[in-house]
Amino acid sequence: MSRIGKKPITIPSGVTPTIEGQTIKVKGAKGELELTLVDEVSVSMDDGALVISPVNDSQRARAMWGMSRTLVQNMVEGVSNGFSKTLELNGVGYRAQMKGTALNLQLGYSHDITYPAPEGIKIEAPKPTEVIISGVSKQQVGQVAAEIRSMRPPEPYKGKGVKYAGEYIRRKEGKKK
Repeated sequence: MSRIGKKPITIPSGVTPTIEGQTIKVKGAKGELELTLVDEVSVSMDDGALVISPVNDSQRARAMWGMSRTLVQNMVEGVSNGFSKTLELNGVGYRAQMKGTALNLQLGYSHDITYPAPEGIKIEAPKPTEVIISGVSKQQVGQVAAEIRSMRPPEPYKGKGVKYAGEYIRRKEGKKK
């Protein structure tokens, strides 16, 4: 039995879910998201809460049960509160600034890197060494943050690079004489 899958998804006020077969649409104050569930699980509304249940007792149905519930929960949370990730730039001359809707990064290369914000994602640079990525889709926010981080991942000797806020960089000792 899936411990996560058993829990019903409570719907906060201001969020309206719509179920059409295997497709769930969730609309809230921040936006609208849609998800088509796999055939091994079914979804229903009970007392103002969404309930995900497996169709049969197969291994795949049980595996998809908890995952599907979490995906729907993230959709509900995203349209009501939204998600955000913060990146920090460490290094001499490493800077970030917004140019319109695109993020302009100076990461120690011979050229500046311009990263256009995808649809549905808001990027802010309140400080030159801080980037905040926010949006309604948890997957999309994480993907954009990972793409920006991959442009200059933190290195273990000096800790220079782009890292998540709160991320611990395991440092190595340099060469000995």
